[in-house]
Amino acid sequence: MTKAALFRALHQDRAPADPLVLPGPWDAASARLFAEAGFPALAVPSAGVAASLGYADGETPAQEMFAAVARIVRAVDVPVSADLEGGYGLAPRELVGRLLDTGAVGCNLEDSEGGVLKDPRAHADWLAEVRDAAGDAVFLNARVDTFARGVSDPAEAISRASLYIAAGADCVYPIGARPDALPHLRAALPGPLNALARYGGTGPTPVPAELGALGATRVTFGPWLQRGAMELVRGMAEELAL
Repeated sequence: MTKAALFRALHQDRAPADPLVLPGPWDAASARLFAEAGFPALAVPSAGVAASLGYADGETPAQEMFAAVARIVRAVDVPVSADLEGGYGLAPRELVGRLLDTGAVGCNLEDSEGGVLKDPRAHADWLAEVRDAAGDAVFLNARVDTFARGVSDPAEAISRASLYIAAGADCVYPIGARPDALPHLRAALPGPLNALARYGGTGPTPVPAELGALGATRVTFGPWLQRGAMELVRGMAEELAL
């Protein structure tokens, strides 16, 4: 079985309280730690990579993002998916080619740019081109940014996600969806559903099993694991500076 086929299979037949949990490494060292802990696959967050390279979120040059993903893939034996933000302005075939050159077998692609939601039908058409260029070699996770852009009604996320599924997305990712919205999304949408979990922070956050019980097929953490690690480093730095 290829890594792409394995990654796709990991999303199938999940029990409600047993979602696929994908930690987000930001470099080769963190990727090795997550793989050694037994996670069957990894999901690279663009914001975590950006921070590790000294960029603000969304400002990492494409060549540096692809190079970072390639280093992570080389460091582990498990399938790796990568957040490619909005696709860096690349044509679908070039985007897919550069992703496959890294060795990754999945990607996130978001439906907003500069804080503004894209036209959903035009975005769906673009996703269809990505699907056509990738065939079965890439697991396509279509990010739905409505909740992140202040649209709280699940109906808008469902409308967009339905278009993206019809365009060939393997999974949809309504980033920032409230836990109470997940059952509505699950009831309306076929196929895998990605939920975002936080690690640490000040407010209560459902654990992956709880998100799975609400309807999530898989759980990712965005940049939160990288940020948690940096808080530990901050503590060490402050202790040493005393």
